[in-house]
Amino acid sequence: MSRLLVTIVAAALVGVWFGQGIAADDSKVKGATRQVERGAKTIGEGKVGTGVEETAKGVGNTVVEGAKYAGDKLKESARAAEPDAKDAWTSFKESANALGTSVKHFFTRLFSK
Repeated sequence: MSRLLVTIVAAALVGVWFGQGIAADDSKVKGATRQVERGAKTIGEGKVGTGVEETAKGVGNTVVEGAKYAGDKLKESARAAEPDAKDAWTSFKESANALGTSVKHFFTRLFSK
């Protein structure tokens, strides 16, 4: 029984750390983290069964909400990394310039030997 208690408390601490590290401003993750803390306090008060249940639910909720928050942040960063949209004419001009430069370099190297 004591081994189970130590495992649950360790999982609770990891859940608290995970929740605070990933989503400091996210209210759902904070709520799940507080659930883990309540469960750990309940275990400390001697109500092991209730505390273990609350802690386990809190750890699960922390992981789920933390993953959702991390996914949202990844989506935001992917959108920020996208290049700006260009109109067709600008795109064509850049391609033509690049082609002209490539052809120029090809012939320069060809006849410079």
